[in-house]
Amino acid sequence: MLHTSINVKDMDRTINFYTDKLGMKLESRREIKQNNAEIAFLSIEGSNHNIELTWWKDKTEYVEGDQLDHIAFSIENMDQFIARMKEEGVEIAKEPYLLGTSRIAFIKDPNGIWIEMIERK
Repeated sequence: MLHTSINVKDMDRTINFYTDKLGMKLESRREIKQNNAEIAFLSIEGSNHNIELTWWKDKTEYVEGDQLDHIAFSIENMDQFIARMKEEGVEIAKEPYLLGTSRIAFIKDPNGIWIEMIERK
């Protein structure tokens, strides 16, 4: 397991909360033009699990419970994994695409929760 993503309303305010109040470290922050979003990764000393903050620029209303965006896992072979998920009837929320040096895809669990699969080179 790599990270847990949380939807946020205000990126700067949320980063300040996690860094100032919880002592986390801002590792990176960048725009994702493909999704009209911005993401930031935060870490905490002694843990390999990160929090990803996701700000959807088009989203104006949030309902309590919408905050969990996705969880992420590392995989070795994206093509094999996606083919197996399709064979097993798993919904592919977003087909594989390149983001930096990683290939990323999203599937959905039975409850509609998005699960990000990351193949790193």
